[in-house]
Amino acid sequence: MNYEDRDTYGMYKGPVVASDGEPATHRGPGPELMGANTLVGNDVYNQLDEDLGDIKEIMLDMRTGRVSYAVLSFGGFLGLGEKLFAVPWAALTLDTVNKRFTLNVNKDQLETAPGFDKDDWPDMSDPTWASGIHAYYGTQPHVDDTRL
Repeated sequence: MNYEDRDTYGMYKGPVVASDGEPATHRGPGPELMGANTLVGNDVYNQLDEDLGDIKEIMLDMRTGRVSYAVLSFGGFLGLGEKLFAVPWAALTLDTVNKRFTLNVNKDQLETAPGFDKDDWPDMSDPTWASGIHAYYGTQPHVDDTRL
């Protein structure tokens, strides 16, 4: 299921054709501004078109109001044996053509990435942990983030 399928308020619906008969350039607030609830459950692929899993949660920094991480689920079967990963939001790119996210890692890199299981979440506010996650995915924390 993708973000358009989860759009219960119709925020991504709109004219496909503009009033002048040309293709519409804007259909609701997306993709520059999107509802978090519509993004949870979206698929994540890499540039090789390999399925890397799906977004299970979006983690907000309550001090800054910014999205810090997407929690990505990878592997397992029917929720058993799946591994969770905190992926910095900056490492994800929204693919509006395929209506999914892209993460620039191959499956082997993801399998060896720092992860956790649903019963043992890390302290995502720990600066040491956050530095390691950003280093692994090659992203930078927000410049005004005083924890790092």
